[in-house]
Amino acid sequence: MRTLLITAAVLGLAACGEDPQIANRVKQDAASFQGTGKAAPYMASGWKAGDRGSWEAQLKTRTQMGQNDYAKVN
Repeated sequence: MRTLLITAAVLGLAACGEDPQIANRVKQDAASFQGTGKAAPYMASGWKAGDRGSWEAQLKTRTQMGQNDYAKVN
């Protein structure tokens, strides 16, 4: 009976364990303007992956059109 209780306790505590956490395998050390290497439907039409000037122009346009309240009102 003692062995059965110990076995039940061990199995019960083993079920409370935490799943292992796996690190994200996405490469994070590349510059943002390099892109992901995958064509996505939500990418801006004028942006070319790897072109820093194009990236900065897209950021400037998005900032002026989407975040500039003065431009939205007028």
